[in-house]
Amino acid sequence: MEIAIEPWHEIHTAMSKKDILGHMNKHGVRFLRLQFTDITGVNKNVEVPGSQFEKALDGEILFDGSSIEGFTRIEESDMLLQPDYATYQIDPFPSSGLRGKDHGRVARLICDVKNPDGSPFVGCPRLALKRQCEEAKALGYSMMVGPEAEFFLFQRTPEGDATTETHDRAGYFDLAPTDLGEECRREIVLALEAMGFEIEAAHHEVAPGQHEIDFKYGDAVAVADNLATFRYVVRRTAREMGLHATFMPKPIYARNGSGMHCHQSLFKDGDNAFYDEKADHGGISDIFRHYVGGLLAHARGFCAVTNPLVNSYKRLVPGYEAPTHLAWSMRNRSPLIRVPERRGEGTRCELRMPDPACNPYLAFAAMLAAGLDGVRNKIEPPPPISGNVYEMSARERGRLKIKSLPANLGEAIEQFEKDTVLKDALGEHISQHYAEAKHQEWQDYIAFVHPWEVDRYLTAY
Repeated sequence: MEIAIEPWHEIHTAMSKKDILGHMNKHGVRFLRLQFTDITGVNKNVEVPGSQFEKALDGEILFDGSSIEGFTRIEESDMLLQPDYATYQIDPFPSSGLRGKDHGRVARLICDVKNPDGSPFVGCPRLALKRQCEEAKALGYSMMVGPEAEFFLFQRTPEGDATTETHDRAGYFDLAPTDLGEECRREIVLALEAMGFEIEAAHHEVAPGQHEIDFKYGDAVAVADNLATFRYVVRRTAREMGLHATFMPKPIYARNGSGMHCHQSLFKDGDNAFYDEKADHGGISDIFRHYVGGLLAHARGFCAVTNPLVNSYKRLVPGYEAPTHLAWSMRNRSPLIRVPERRGEGTRCELRMPDPACNPYLAFAAMLAAGLDGVRNKIEPPPPISGNVYEMSARERGRLKIKSLPANLGEAIEQFEKDTVLKDALGEHISQHYAEAKHQEWQDYIAFVHPWEVDRYLTAY
């Protein structure tokens, strides 16, 4: 696979409509992809040819919202796509059609979803995150976030179907020849850099076939956009190399699952509000503590958003490094929240429960809403835990008042529906449709007879 590395990735964020049209003409762009996500976080797009570029840039492209998960009813289906010019990029992948014919390049713009009259659509996940960022701004803060999204690379059958057969047996930080995913990771990094990403590190993770690529932290909306792009690039690159990439949290029994640890902080007037060199708590400010208090207070509710699948809760079990209990620590990695040792501008908390299947816009909005509730109401977190929470007995956790995360998606949705802070943050439309979709997913799962049950019970009873 040949990744196109061209100077078009050095895009200035202040490009105008005229600039974008000129850039597309200069680089032979024939199609423009208008990208957005549904409430479950699945990337969607409407692609238009060159004849419609001006109309698309003016936000005049309509689509049928009734066909998108959690959007609108059939009688109010028309939706508009309002592009964010700052997200303009050219797709680095080759574009060819039948008999190798060159189709020209494809560009993309990430869009907000609007009503036909141009007003914001209440079901747009990106706008939900923007609203929470405005809530933070009203308090003088901006959210910075750095996710660590893990994924698996699996082999495909000769017919092209995905399997759960890994193509290596490597472990944490292994390298070639043990790590056979090295070449694919490099191709992914090249494609991401071609789309303007600043890649900080790429490495093999704990489980065979598991990988992580870290990109630079930043503003919450921009990073959510990057995560949506990241998932597209990883899966597209893997497919081009004959592999299947998945962000499914726990694809293999008895192996570590894929998480998406989220490092987050609040900045105020250009400075990290989480840092206080005079504080008695190792350089962390009262704002930091209250933010952590908010995360812990609402974690059982936003778990349904940050860990959105039935399969998510097969990762959140003891023994595989994923957190299962509501606690925080200044050092060890067993609690839900870890405080990395760096101070100053790098002071941050690391929330370790989210997984990469989540809708990044809704996940960041929920986490920010929880943290801001802690800041507003000065929610004090319990004392940090120094011991290994995994090794504590139920009695010891009870003595320390350490609660557990929901055990499954059904419990998580129940907790979400009880949390008015989170529902207000996402809005009535998204909260209702999201809960309905996840209730249905849980009901489908518990009604299904799984192979494990047949193997266990068919001849025993």
